[in-house]
Amino acid sequence: MTTRSSGLSGLEGGRQVGRLAPVRRASTVDLIAERLREAVVDGSLPPGTVLGEAELAYQLGVSRGPLREAMQRLTAEGLLVIPRRRGLAVRTMTAEDVRDIHWLRARIEPELGRRILTLPPAERRAVLAELGAEVKRMQRALRKDDARALGDAYLDFHRVLAVWGGSLRLARMLGTLLIETRLCTFSMFEHFEVHRDLVPEHVAFVEALAAEDGERFGMLVQAHLEAEVRRLLAEPEDPKHDDSDRLHAETPDEPQPLDRLDLPEGL
Repeated sequence: MTTRSSGLSGLEGGRQVGRLAPVRRASTVDLIAERLREAVVDGSLPPGTVLGEAELAYQLGVSRGPLREAMQRLTAEGLLVIPRRRGLAVRTMTAEDVRDIHWLRARIEPELGRRILTLPPAERRAVLAELGAEVKRMQRALRKDDARALGDAYLDFHRVLAVWGGSLRLARMLGTLLIETRLCTFSMFEHFEVHRDLVPEHVAFVEALAAEDGERFGMLVQAHLEAEVRRLLAEPEDPKHDDSDRLHAETPDEPQPLDRLDLPEGL
């Protein structure tokens, strides 16, 4: 499955982050780390997967040195863990993780919305256009009952907030939290699932920003994230929510082979 860039390198491609730091050429380690993040996001490396260094190096067509460095980077980000002091594995999220991740997002994303509203009018229009494009992707996915496409557009919507929020540090943090959000879904459910009401919720987010109502935007985001925690942990919620409100997609139970990296010349 092809997804949009799931890590910080994707954020660096955005116009806002480009104003904060010079663009640098991606290294082999960067490319390997990004491929591993993508595999975590799309479920090719499910939670709990033990990563064999030799096998991964063979699949990706890279040497073990940069692979080891890339895996250490993902360990520092909290996406990989050391199970029973042997090797590395994709992290399996717990209920505590779910609450913590969404608590952090509920502090970061309203702040990003407030910062976006301080941008010059032309830049605010550009943000709204990008967010609107992601909402349209979500609407198309919903019409097709395509859970994965809806979930991918959801992540990209929130990455747009990170790109335009004016803080490379917050962008990095949110980039990792969004990957962890996807890991929460994989960890808590047998199959990938999303809720149909993601679409009207995100329409409301855009409307709040278009109205320059940062307070309402923050309240909507917080309510959305609190509801996500209840859903992920199957806590009591509004009885109107039932299984018919959800879209499901099959996800692999076992790790899938990764495609060989096509490294640019000189790397």
